[in-house]
Amino acid sequence: MTDGVEVRGPLGERYDEILTPEALGLLAALQREFGARRKELLRARQERQERLSAGGTLDFLPETAEIRTDDSWRVADPAPGLEDRRVEITGPTDRKMTINALNSGAKVWLADFEDANTPLWANMIEGQLNLRDALDRTIDFTDPRSGKSYALKDDAQLATIVVRPRGWHMEEKHLLVDGEPMSGSLFDFGLYMFHSARRQLAKGKGPYFYLPKMESHREARLWNDAFNLAQDILEIPRGTIRATVLIETIPAAFEMEEILYELRDHSAGLNAGRWDYLFSVIKKFRDRGADYVLPERNAITMTAPFMRAYTELLVRTCHKRGAHAIGGMAAFIPSRKDPEVNKVALEKVRADKTRESTDGFDGSWVAHPDLVPVCREVFDGVLGDKPNQRDRLREDVKVSAADLLNFKATPGDITEAGLRNNIDVALRYLATWLDGAGAVAIHNLMEDAATAEISRSQVWQWIRNGVKLKEGETVTRELVERILEEELANIRTELGDAYNEPRYNEAVALFKQVTLADEYSEFLTTPAYVRFP
Repeated sequence: MTDGVEVRGPLGERYDEILTPEALGLLAALQREFGARRKELLRARQERQERLSAGGTLDFLPETAEIRTDDSWRVADPAPGLEDRRVEITGPTDRKMTINALNSGAKVWLADFEDANTPLWANMIEGQLNLRDALDRTIDFTDPRSGKSYALKDDAQLATIVVRPRGWHMEEKHLLVDGEPMSGSLFDFGLYMFHSARRQLAKGKGPYFYLPKMESHREARLWNDAFNLAQDILEIPRGTIRATVLIETIPAAFEMEEILYELRDHSAGLNAGRWDYLFSVIKKFRDRGADYVLPERNAITMTAPFMRAYTELLVRTCHKRGAHAIGGMAAFIPSRKDPEVNKVALEKVRADKTRESTDGFDGSWVAHPDLVPVCREVFDGVLGDKPNQRDRLREDVKVSAADLLNFKATPGDITEAGLRNNIDVALRYLATWLDGAGAVAIHNLMEDAATAEISRSQVWQWIRNGVKLKEGETVTRELVERILEEELANIRTELGDAYNEPRYNEAVALFKQVTLADEYSEFLTTPAYVRFP
């Protein structure tokens, strides 16, 4: 179809509408131009990790001080559909979620090809079809179990689509360019640009993106160059694309201004990706001993000093440069069956969004349509008729490198219950992920790849550092293996006939691979992806 491009994934119904020769030509151009730079930047990540593991630290970059001290530059003004972002909903791009998210009443839908998605070939291609069908208003869905039908509301009521492609570390093994797997990031980005950019422009908006997992401003520069090349090839004016960067790695927290600067003509702001941020803290300092071991995951709140420093610096940085600051996702989800669970979830979400809105954030995330009203109500109370509070500069915020690295001041314990919860959640999530779903409700919390990464990384770190539980027992491989068997038995009993033994056996094998091995796996999803055909 296209010279040097080989499609290895099966061609399902309507896949030819997405994998056209012209679309593959754009993908090939992006991969050939930026594939080598991407690998170079991934090597730079590894080199920084080696320095940290050897005793190094993180700090604001002296070589980019001029960018931080130059008060003259600003990012581009908000693009149409992104002026008011007081409530954003996240979720994968399956057909039902696409309709529900667009109809939810949220201002923005983060259409997720990353942490809330499993990168099955079918999910990646059909997700692109669903987005295109939604823009063409040809999308509908009937639930085969309930018979309930879903359709879109009027265009004026629909959320603005913002697509999150996969991170730079992921590849798309089903598409080879010149014999090598393509970057998953460029694959997702390129297909959406080719098929949906002009459709969005025809609706008075544009192609907008959320950029995940970045660790440096050089990675942001790579995205900016990819934006320019795609716009030039498609004959779309430069600056049409807008991107919000998730600050969800601790190295990126030290380069927020530089990241905005690199993307300034395409920037739509920054987001506090809190769960991946915790994962990054654990990952980056995993070898550094007891001083860098955090409490169990459910004990770490957004009021921990190092988390407060991170979020306040993000608001200050964004508003200083005229950009939106978007808050993170509260993991609590409502229940339509249990009024008490629902009450607790709503109270916790309200408290979380109240903190963010009063801190100066311009909007925040939810993961369930039933949480849109409470988030909107909280931000309405602060914003009123204003679309955002970018004029609130937060000049009172002063954050040092030491503040961002102040992990010792985080209160909380490490208990047997916390260890069991990490193992239980990781097992349940992995079984679901391997079955094709990237986001799942577990114990009234929304779990995605980021929260599963925290769970398995804490277990690895606790074994590595010989952490002693509050009850007195030391975390060892043997203890983890014993609890693993016990938690698996509990899951088997709870699920009964619904228990999928082959799938859970695979989840156990993967869990052991990423928690019990001497070498730490940088991402859980990388060895998991290998298990897909």
